[in-house]
This record gives sequence, C-alpha cells and structure tokens, in this order.
Amino acid sequence: MKGLCVLLVTACIATAAPIPNAVTPNTRTPILVELFTSEGCSSCPPADLWLQQLDTTQLIPGAQIIVLSEHVDYWDHDGWKDPYSLALSTDRQSGYVRAMGLSTPYTPQIIVNGASELRLSEPQHIRQVFAKEALAAQVPVSVGALKVDGNVPAILRAHIDVNGAEVKRNADIIAAVALDRARSQVAHGENEGKLLTHVAVAQEFVKIGKLQKGKTFSEDIQIKLLPNINSQNLRLIVFVQEPEFGKVLGAAVQQSSPFGK
Repeated sequence: MKGLCVLLVTACIATAAPIPNAVTPNTRTPILVELFTSEGCSSCPPADLWLQQLDTTQLIPGAQIIVLSEHVDYWDHDGWKDPYSLALSTDRQSGYVRAMGLSTPYTPQIIVNGASELRLSEPQHIRQVFAKEALAAQVPVSVGALKVDGNVPAILRAHIDVNGAEVKRNADIIAAVALDRARSQVAHGENEGKLLTHVAVAQEFVKIGKLQKGKTFSEDIQIKLLPNINSQNLRLIVFVQEPEFGKVLGAAVQQSSPFGK
C-alpha cells in the first residue's frame, strides 16, 4: 500500500509546470488538505499513508501543502473505537457535505481548501485541483512560535497575524490543534492487527476571531490543551474560511519538535 501512496503523490505532480526560480518556501501558496478518516474503516489506511507522503514530500509545484487528519466518530460502534475520533470532525465533514452539495459523508473523504472533493482513484482531477489552488490568491496568514505552559490544563500560546486587505467579505479565523504524529495498534474491527500511523491528527478546533474585510488581525492567542497531550508533538494549523464551511482563503502551520526526536 505504501508504494501505491507514493505513486499517487507522484501522479499528482507528474504533469504540473516546473517551479519558477522565484518560488521559495516563503512564497509558496498554502493549500489546506483535510482528510476525513477512521481507524475503523478498512479503506482508510491507504489514504492515511497518502496524506503522510503528501505532507513529507511537499512536491506540488509552487505550493505548501498543509494537511489535517480529521477522525470521525461514526465508525466507533463497529468493533473499534478510534482513539483520535472527534464529534467535531464528524460535524465538520457533515458541514462540508451540506455546503458543497455532496451526496453523503464517507471515509476516506478528502476536501481541498474547503472547495474541492478529491478521490484517490482520479489522479487527473487531483492534478487539476492542486494546479489551480497553487495559483490562487491567498490571504496571508502567519503563526509565531508555539509556547506551552506546563500547568494543568496546559495552555498553548502563539501569535497570529492575518492580512485581510484584499478580503471582500468577513471570514472566520480557525485554529486546529493537531498531533504532529500518532500511531495505533488496532485490536478489533476492520483493521484488526494493523499498526496504523497518522499525521496532523486534529484534537480540537477553536474559532479564534473574525477577519473583517479590508482589515488585519494580529493577536496573541491561548488554547487549553486536552489532557495527556505531548507538547513536543504538536501542530497548530490556522486557516481563514468563509462562513458556513465556505472556501479556505489562507492558511499557515507551526509545529513543535517532531515526534520521537
């Protein structure tokens, strides 16, 4: 399966244009890729690996891929309770289904920038979506260094800047706290006996502010972390999204020390 995931990532970029010399890590266009998944779903591990490869390789020309793994909870009654499942992830997926006029939520389901649904069986469409989003205008977002106060509960602090000078309508600023890396040895259900690994696993979503059209947002934020979260295994993903699960207008990510290092 891992080889298949590498192949699919390669297929995404095979026909894309070369990266211009002017493109640097600081000027790449951020693209938010949300994967709705579950450890109880036998079809999900290949998509989980695909997301990890996409995150690691960063091979989409001109783009910075920001990934987010959102584990839904509606598989939890089928023999295995996913330790990373969240009702918030299920609600977020249902919101996209309504907003985008999709037929149904399912796993694995991939949403890009809140506007496009991807299927791993359609590499040509994947290439087209990434090529389009890599050229799209973005609202600049920056996330400062993460600091965690070791109290109980622990508090995550960061400074957030968003430049809304070109924004035509108000939008929400949302912070997603995620585990940088996670793994599970599945004991029951469709994936029984498998060791599953994940990247950027959502733990909570917090609406941290409103971006008003033509204005900027610059604030220090603090978020109470859930119990037993390793402060050295975190990502903070901040994105600007039109209301009611609309298009993602800009995004940024900051992370603490990588898991296991």
